[in-house]
Amino acid sequence: MPTLICDCNKTMPLDPKALGRALDENLTLHSTLCRREAGAFQQAVKTGDDVVVACTQERRLFGELGQQTEGAVSPIRFVNIRETGGWSKDARSAMPKLAALLAAAKLPEPEPVPTVTYKSAGRLLVIGPLEEAERFAHVIGDALDITIFSRGGSGEQERRYPIVGGRIESLTGWLGAFQLAWSQDNPIDLDLCTRCNACVAACPEQAIGLDYQVNLQACKSHRSCVKACDVAGAIDFTREPVAHTDTFDLVLDLRRQPSFVQHAPPQGYFHLPPEQENGPRALDVVLKLRELVGEFEKPKFFAYKQKLCAHSRNEKVGCNACIEICSAEAISSDKSRQQVKVNPSLCVGCGACTTVCPTGALTYAYPRANEQGAKIRTLVSTYEKAGGSAPVVLLHSQERGQAFVEELGRAARVGVAEGVPANVIPMSVWHVASMGIDLWLTAVAQGAAHVAVLATSEEAPQYLEGLQAQMQVAQSILEGLGYEGSHFSLLQARSASDLDQELKLLARRRGAAPATRARYAVSAEKRTTLDLALDHLVEHAKKKPEAIALPAGALFGTVDVDKDKCTLCMSCVGACPSSALQDNQTAPQLRFVEKNCVQCGLCAKTCPEQAITLQPRLLLTPERKQPRVVNEAKPFACIRCSKPFGTLKGIEAMIGKLAGHAMFQGPALERLKMCGDCRVIDIYSAQDESRITDL
Repeated sequence: MPTLICDCNKTMPLDPKALGRALDENLTLHSTLCRREAGAFQQAVKTGDDVVVACTQERRLFGELGQQTEGAVSPIRFVNIRETGGWSKDARSAMPKLAALLAAAKLPEPEPVPTVTYKSAGRLLVIGPLEEAERFAHVIGDALDITIFSRGGSGEQERRYPIVGGRIESLTGWLGAFQLAWSQDNPIDLDLCTRCNACVAACPEQAIGLDYQVNLQACKSHRSCVKACDVAGAIDFTREPVAHTDTFDLVLDLRRQPSFVQHAPPQGYFHLPPEQENGPRALDVVLKLRELVGEFEKPKFFAYKQKLCAHSRNEKVGCNACIEICSAEAISSDKSRQQVKVNPSLCVGCGACTTVCPTGALTYAYPRANEQGAKIRTLVSTYEKAGGSAPVVLLHSQERGQAFVEELGRAARVGVAEGVPANVIPMSVWHVASMGIDLWLTAVAQGAAHVAVLATSEEAPQYLEGLQAQMQVAQSILEGLGYEGSHFSLLQARSASDLDQELKLLARRRGAAPATRARYAVSAEKRTTLDLALDHLVEHAKKKPEAIALPAGALFGTVDVDKDKCTLCMSCVGACPSSALQDNQTAPQLRFVEKNCVQCGLCAKTCPEQAITLQPRLLLTPERKQPRVVNEAKPFACIRCSKPFGTLKGIEAMIGKLAGHAMFQGPALERLKMCGDCRVIDIYSAQDESRITDL
């Protein structure tokens, strides 16, 4: 796979020999690859191999040049080495990082995944004051089919667009499938109204405005307006509210309060409050609306395995982490089916649900965890192969985060910033919340001195809380194992200038990594990857305590069983989604496998005696993977056949609770001491004796 590097008119101190050694490739340094030396690019794209071009600024030019080159068949990949390190205060020390970025660009593209399709015919609903709604409609109207919903303001006399009014009951849906439900509760029917203004002139209270809605609080029931509108018949004060529903592809909401209050509203919905209607965002919204006509696809970002889900058992809710963190309200509970439901049309691909999921029931699908793991391993290993030390992996979003990194690089070029430090390796992801503790610990196991996540104010508050909680757990594990220093941080920046200050501090945050680098491949199963990372970190740790205490909410831990309360009813065994709690078929024992426990709490919520509490920790002894008895009891033998069928404590507790009940007196109470078979035999024997007595 040919690699083309360019120092951009000698503004970057690139060392082609050092880069080539790290990539096992002979590299030629260009200075004007996009201009005078474009012939080298044209020759490369004729080889048939993928071509890596270390320039993103001229991506479009290279694409057009490739199309114009006869015999060009090579796919082209682009990677930014200029703003990410070539333009920085310590650019001369950045060769290991640049080699890592070039190596990562050579990795295979993510495997394709199922897609979610949206179809929009351009039916736009504009909600808001009539005058403002019509003004926006005039700008967009030639491209979209517009309906206006208004309850206030005055508009033009010329009827250009359908206008409806009333009380909105609900607005639901997404791009191509919005559904509006409203009640027509005003005496004036806007469909029949001709805007002759006769009612406005006739009303003595001036209760009718040029929006042709009656202010019922000001109206004194003179009904002069009804007489004035006798011919058109648009006004009827006796009309009952009429319920309506309609569907739209797009929604522009001009009210101060939006219809959707979640952090990530549905795609196709745009909220433009009054203070933004004349600003730059208004133009951006108009342009986006005009583009959203046609058929669109996006990846289905998640994969869900119900059998791993710890959300619900027997209509009891345990883990609710994915529902609580989802900023798009795309995840809901289905207790009857013991699972969660994810609406792929509402999902925005942030991946926060997969980060906080303790079991791996929800996984990020595009790119998959193993593909992200391969990228981290390539970045860190190539960096070290090229002579770098203490690499810091900086995870940032591919939109605003990437824009901040590039803006910072340009600022460094003109000397007003320091740029991205030589040991900080930027890694672009769809959303920073999509990678969690399994990949963070993997990065450390593979040699990363620090993992930083860049938040740029576009993230929902619950994302930041979730990321910080996960980082506390990961840091507690490493500290407990004796890995010194700081390994994880959440950077918050609202501008490239903020990022510059954060990176100056980040370059000095170095945590210890294992002396032997991990080489395992990241698994598609989250818990498997975590086990691989923990095994490697424990094997090479300076400290090996029996257990490490973890913060509340951690995805590792044990359960404490109050033996005085526990009756060994085994309700917890049936509720446990991960087989951490198990019974013993040959003896009345409750056993526990700590490695399997995800701390979902279903056992504690299911236990009728409230005998179970959770204790977050990471056990490091071999017992973590082995069943251990957490409670056992003397068996209770059937008073008829002597076969053990329960526990002494359980049967005594049941008898104590039912002894006073009218249905459990005399022989019925004694049957509680029998096994199921003998209980049936005893009932039929008693019935036979009763028949003989009657005869």
